[in-house]
Amino acid sequence: MTELKKTALDHVHVGLGAKMVPFAGYSMPVQYSGVIDEHLTVRKAVGVFDVSHMGEFIVRGPEALDLIQWVTSNDASKLTVGKVQYSCLPNDRGGIVDDLLVYRMQHEDDHHYVLVVNASNIAKDWDWIQGQNRFDAKLENISDHMSLLAVQGPKALDTLQPLFQEDLSAMTYYTAQYAEMKGVGLVLISTTGYTGAGGFEVYVPNPHVEKAWNAVMEHGAAHGIKPCGLAARDTLRLEMGFCLYGNDIDDTTSPLEAGLGWITKFTKDFVHSDALKAQKEQGVARKLVGFEMVDRGIPRHDHPIVDAGGNVIGRVTSGTQSPSLNKAIGMGYVPTERAAEGTELLIDVRGRHLKARVVKLPFLKS
Repeated sequence: MTELKKTALDHVHVGLGAKMVPFAGYSMPVQYSGVIDEHLTVRKAVGVFDVSHMGEFIVRGPEALDLIQWVTSNDASKLTVGKVQYSCLPNDRGGIVDDLLVYRMQHEDDHHYVLVVNASNIAKDWDWIQGQNRFDAKLENISDHMSLLAVQGPKALDTLQPLFQEDLSAMTYYTAQYAEMKGVGLVLISTTGYTGAGGFEVYVPNPHVEKAWNAVMEHGAAHGIKPCGLAARDTLRLEMGFCLYGNDIDDTTSPLEAGLGWITKFTKDFVHSDALKAQKEQGVARKLVGFEMVDRGIPRHDHPIVDAGGNVIGRVTSGTQSPSLNKAIGMGYVPTERAAEGTELLIDVRGRHLKARVVKLPFLKS
């Protein structure tokens, strides 16, 4: 059995009494004070997540953009320095290698891109991109050397601003900059995150991340900050209808089926783009939808979605009891003819066929 990796903050989480679980090859905090408490803290105040298990690749060179344009579905040529883009890596079978963030950055004279990928896919993504690299572009995998703190919630700005000279309020959504963090050193800070609650993500070299964590906790104390685990991160992203790789998207799901047509730009050529373009023109046979439960019961990953005769027509990909809405919600793939808002579905929850209704995403309206 492979030994689990640990983030640079592992001892901090253990000291705080976090419940630690294996996740993507790492020992990670799943919760501290409880999922609902942490979830609502992020929605109403500010929480901090250690998501240092995520992967980071640097792409440099004269044809760095050419490589990124080829391997990603979105149009990275639209990125100016300091802008961030959500995208995916299409595979050569119509599915998705991974979803990721693409940062276009400059530090002094160094122009480069930062790709942020899912922890479970670091090795797979690295091999895939390297295998597609027929360009004058050089990749560097810095995943093992970087930590990542997600400071999320309406009080995130108040928490972080005292630690930076730059006016963080001037940073619009999905932007980034290199900046000096007081007492910590140079970090990459971005207005990204997967909670829908607003906030920042701070990339810190491993040797300095404990200082960064302590500073965030200290300056967030007046705003009710709490450390948060993976369980709350999952319920927060699901309320926003954000896809989780391995659940809602994977190597067999098309970005068009998954509702990711908005990051699939056919104004350029990319891996398998012709086939995806044809799929768009023909229309997809199934779609990822959001649904709310009408009957009492909580949908979970892989629960069957059935028709009135009990025939399986789809599968739940993600489901939970929403702490913000106090109702059970989920996502899953269904035939396109059953994907319209208001359509009634039946979810097989341990043999009981419970009514649900298709709703427009996100579940939590801003």
